[in-house]
Amino acid sequence: MIKVPERKALIPSLLLMLALILIGIGFQLSGKAINWGAYLSMILFYGIVFFLGAYAARRFKSDNIDGVMLAGRTLPLGIAIFTMSATWVGGGYINGTAEYTASAGLVWVQAPWGYALSLILGGLFFAGKMRRFGFKTMLDPLHQRYGQRMAAVLYIPALTGEIFWTAAILTALGTTFGTVIGLDNTTAILISAFIAIAYTALGGLWAVALTDLFQMAILLFGLFLVIPFALEKVGGWDVVSEAYNLKMGAAASLFPSREALGSYYWQWWDFALLLIFGGIPWQVYFQRVLAAKNAKVAVRLSILAGLVCLVAAIPPVIIGMIGGVADWSSFGVAPPPDAATTLPWVVRHLTNPIVATIGLGAIAAAVMSSVDSSILSASSMTAWNIYRPLIKPKSSPDHLQKIIRRCIWIVGITALLLALNINSVYELWFLCSDFVYCLLFPALACALFDPKANRIGVITGFSVAFILRFGGGDATLGIPILLPYPMIEDGVVLFPFRTLAMVSGLTSMLVVSRLTQQLSPPIPLQKMA
Repeated sequence: MIKVPERKALIPSLLLMLALILIGIGFQLSGKAINWGAYLSMILFYGIVFFLGAYAARRFKSDNIDGVMLAGRTLPLGIAIFTMSATWVGGGYINGTAEYTASAGLVWVQAPWGYALSLILGGLFFAGKMRRFGFKTMLDPLHQRYGQRMAAVLYIPALTGEIFWTAAILTALGTTFGTVIGLDNTTAILISAFIAIAYTALGGLWAVALTDLFQMAILLFGLFLVIPFALEKVGGWDVVSEAYNLKMGAAASLFPSREALGSYYWQWWDFALLLIFGGIPWQVYFQRVLAAKNAKVAVRLSILAGLVCLVAAIPPVIIGMIGGVADWSSFGVAPPPDAATTLPWVVRHLTNPIVATIGLGAIAAAVMSSVDSSILSASSMTAWNIYRPLIKPKSSPDHLQKIIRRCIWIVGITALLLALNINSVYELWFLCSDFVYCLLFPALACALFDPKANRIGVITGFSVAFILRFGGGDATLGIPILLPYPMIEDGVVLFPFRTLAMVSGLTSMLVVSRLTQQLSPPIPLQKMA
């Protein structure tokens, strides 16, 4: 017999599935062809995910703010590893990895190992200390050391990073569903965003963690299942490897070389350091760290999640290689319309319908597992570090929970609107870490590890980093180059100005803080209750 929490969670899930079926029928009647096998599998997947989220909302309901934001700080190691891994292994991770493997060569597939290293380094140096102090968000140590106003300024790059990340993931979903199911991008993005926002608002971090566990299992199984079927279609691994090395030349290697990169050599290192250190100062990362039972669990889950992320990158790399060398005309299929659709194109056309359906579920799992995490993280920061101290300091736990849920809808809809106007998944994905690398990493590192860091130092360092970073322009955001950096080709700065901005900001913080100790005495970190 189904217990009450399960039964109450099952009803909205069934209603959701019925609504999605009606939407599909509506599209079919309007003359749009839909792959019903894939579409029904998507409906089943979303129904299960929504059920888990609704179940978590009822099973782990808490009046404590820690219950919504940090799952009561009771996440076991196993679930914590999977929710951390699922957060990073999103739609941008797998779609972007396959995209760049097929189009630019393995040498430019930096994000998987870059983010994996960031999780490992974060575990070794940041996770334990953050958890021992009992912080609730990544901005808490910044608030303590630099004051409310500076924490509010540093909140801006943290928030924009989370929103851009979510938008990039939703964009990956749109290209996938458009390829495999036949839904247009807008409809696919709207459906997925609504479901993710709804169950995240219902259940908080427990809902995200439970759905992540299911999604990560589907993701790994589905993507690894695709590989042997796709390889068989194109002649096996030896044929693919030989053709790929012949096509890409020096770029087929993971390791950088002047031969493969040419004038882009220093830009490659700029992006590599950006991903490694820019992958640390994320609320979505620290939310899992701070939800761990203790500091030891926090360290372990971060390191082990980094290893899981490396394993999860293997299928999209192989699929990208297959998509890059496949003779599509021999299968009676046109090549992928663009590199961003490489992964869903291989899943749809180089496997049988059953495997393609499971592969679609893997891609959908990757997307949903990151969307919910980023939305919750940004909303937690907004409620705890902006609304509570600056707008209503005496907010009750119940009131803060309501604010978090409202923020989930606001942040989710903002990312949704951005996603509807994006073309490249990988470019926006890099941009996410760009902001936090240049502007947030120096401030967080000084707050945690430099006892002499003060408010004047961090204001100076932030200003220096901001000017140097945005002085290099940004094509994705349409910002022109403002500073006379060397090594400019075709309107792009190849000089590693992002790392220059980060190092200059960090150095300024260290130096200015020491010169202004009497004007602005440093404030030590304090443990939170």
